[in-house]
Amino acid sequence: MPTRPLSDWLAYIEQQHPKSIAMGLQRVREVAMRMGLGKPAKRVITVGGTNGKGSTVAFIEAIARAHGWKTGAYTSPHLFRYNERVRIEGADVEDDALVEGFEAVEAARGDTPLTYFEYGTLCALWLFARARLDLVVLEVGLGGRLDAVNLVDADVAVITTVDLDHQDWLGDDVESIGFEKAGIARPFKPLILGDDDPPASVLRHAYAIGAQSWRIANDFFAEPVDAATWRWREVGHAMTLPRPALDAPVQLRNAACAVAALRALPGRIERQAYAEGIANAQVVGRLQRFRRDGVEIVVDVGHNPQAARALAAWLRAQPRRRTLAVYAALADKDAAGVVTALAGQVDGWHLAGLVDAGSRGQQASALRQRLAGTEAATADAHADPGIALEAALQSATPDGRVLVFGSFHTTAVALRRFGADR
Repeated sequence: MPTRPLSDWLAYIEQQHPKSIAMGLQRVREVAMRMGLGKPAKRVITVGGTNGKGSTVAFIEAIARAHGWKTGAYTSPHLFRYNERVRIEGADVEDDALVEGFEAVEAARGDTPLTYFEYGTLCALWLFARARLDLVVLEVGLGGRLDAVNLVDADVAVITTVDLDHQDWLGDDVESIGFEKAGIARPFKPLILGDDDPPASVLRHAYAIGAQSWRIANDFFAEPVDAATWRWREVGHAMTLPRPALDAPVQLRNAACAVAALRALPGRIERQAYAEGIANAQVVGRLQRFRRDGVEIVVDVGHNPQAARALAAWLRAQPRRRTLAVYAALADKDAAGVVTALAGQVDGWHLAGLVDAGSRGQQASALRQRLAGTEAATADAHADPGIALEAALQSATPDGRVLVFGSFHTTAVALRRFGADR
């Protein structure tokens, strides 16, 4: 029986490394070897990229389960409960299983310091190995090359997009960031690329190690057909599939990458499984919509300029409504770039602090200061996202829209407010 509850373990593992992020694989690899961890399933797909990772994992997982495979998925961060990070057969693992996994990591690590994410990754891999799975899908936490997930040699790697984010860790330009993300590719294995024009660093690395690059709009295609269907196509093969339940035009790309990744594995998956998985895949907090007193509330985890550009494209495609934004961001994000990307699509801003987000949090006043020269420079500033959301709802017109976004912390507050955490 577990010796202490999951909440105690999570508090404990937060304290076991002096830094919340520590890039490098040597420490975590040593512990994995002591735990006897090898390949966690018959097949492994690793998903990296700046945006779209969680949705792509969800599509892969849903298609594989529709095909009849027993699956595991590891994602981060979580919105409400740590258990969301580790799924087996489509269900979040229970507390007792996580505790057992953390106990196994602790028994093996000795005096080796591990970060919170490294503990979680080793725990997930240990649980997957014991479950005898057909497929495991691993989402990269940060970058790729030095991320703990990269312990595992994937059969297929996916890089959804490459754009500016986490520059403090990955580099100041897309070429540097692309090189870090390309580190999840393996020699002579398929590498699925969701960018039309990926950074040269990604293509160079793939060529250097002999990885087989499959690039969207070049080697495979996502072509809208009508309001209900789209076509996935490569040379010699095409499938007409239902539109994803997940909203936003970018989800066609994510679904197309998921199809390409599964087709790159040995064996055949029938079209019906692709159709069923794409139609049913869901991810909380991706353009999730609610309605209260005639006001449309849209909640999204988007937190960098590329995600904000996708949000702006979605807003442009919607019927025009007076739109108020509730925005709260971590201190290391390009807040000005996010607001600029949404220029012309937002009629008023409500800024909020994230003081409960640890060392990366910030006060609303600091966020507003960073937004000097943007549309949000004179916005109302609120102590936290909950207060900002209530203020926006009070100011919204009956047929208006409130957009809540900027981080997983911000999104979680809104989703709890509307009961989506139950």
